[in-house]
Amino acid sequence: MTSNDETTGGAALDGPTAWRALTPLMDLVTPMALRVAVTLRLPDLMDENGSDLDDLAARAGADPDALGRLLRHLVSRDVFVEPRPGTFAVNGTAALLRRDHPSAVWRWLDLDGFGGRMDLAFTGLADTVRTGQPAWPAVFGAPFWRYLDANPELSASFDATMAANAAYRELAEGYDWSALTRVADVGGGTGALLAELLLCHDGLRGVLIDLPDTASRAQRYLAGRGLADRCETVGRSFFDELPGGADAYVLNRVLHDWTDAEAIAILRRCAAAAGPRGRVLILESLGALEADPAMFAEMNLRMLVLSGGRERTIDDYRALAAAAGLRVAAVHDIPARHTIVECVPATVDT
Repeated sequence: MTSNDETTGGAALDGPTAWRALTPLMDLVTPMALRVAVTLRLPDLMDENGSDLDDLAARAGADPDALGRLLRHLVSRDVFVEPRPGTFAVNGTAALLRRDHPSAVWRWLDLDGFGGRMDLAFTGLADTVRTGQPAWPAVFGAPFWRYLDANPELSASFDATMAANAAYRELAEGYDWSALTRVADVGGGTGALLAELLLCHDGLRGVLIDLPDTASRAQRYLAGRGLADRCETVGRSFFDELPGGADAYVLNRVLHDWTDAEAIAILRRCAAAAGPRGRVLILESLGALEADPAMFAEMNLRMLVLSGGRERTIDDYRALAAAAGLRVAAVHDIPARHTIVECVPATVDT
């Protein structure tokens, strides 16, 4: 058993000091206040020189007294400023939360969208740790993917959040896609990655495979990008038999959503469709996560809470590939710390 001195670097902490040391880790008020500010669009609604509290409350559809309490708490945390009593303005930190900021941080905080809703799932974390099961179904009443399918607005928010934080151009330019003639984007969402691949490589054709509703949205998106004649969409689960005929089957940020057993099942479907001459390309943010152990640990926990999935190392992907009758033939590090894990049938020499 460790002593109090050992766990505090040699100095026992009195009550007030212990509270000060732990408050940054314990605080839920500030994270929730920040999310409510984004959900109410406060950084976007404030005038350049500051907004009167009553006017701001009317614009945001909020109670003036409650809004004032929220803002004064955030001002105390250096988010927003109160240059005059009852007048609030955006500062440098608050400007990062605007919806036109290129970082799109707001999408991860908006409680009406996927990002904020994902954070609310953490209210079920205790049960997840006790049972090993994802929290989302217990908190929202249905498994994550079924819940998205039943809530089109949230599904659209999920698609937009994923697209806003993806490095599609880097992925399109960081691998020799020109060596392929047809690529299948498995679980490809609304088609943002596939569109970038086709636009960057004129000789490439594509097929997007996702659940029927998502595939329908992808068909409209790809047609809007002028690519209807170069790609098709197939409404199908990747747990079912996949259409053949592609040189490569791409899994872009798919496998981390699933357990090992489910990930192996998906890889087997891709391997069967690819055949002896095809390949399976696993696209994940391995570089970013392995370079930042704290982020890896956080994302690993997030995936468990959300869907029961997990983040993995390259050795983990080698093991999954082997279990699916594949082997890792090459690992391609892409700018923006993305990685393409190139898999071929285990019986094929390279």
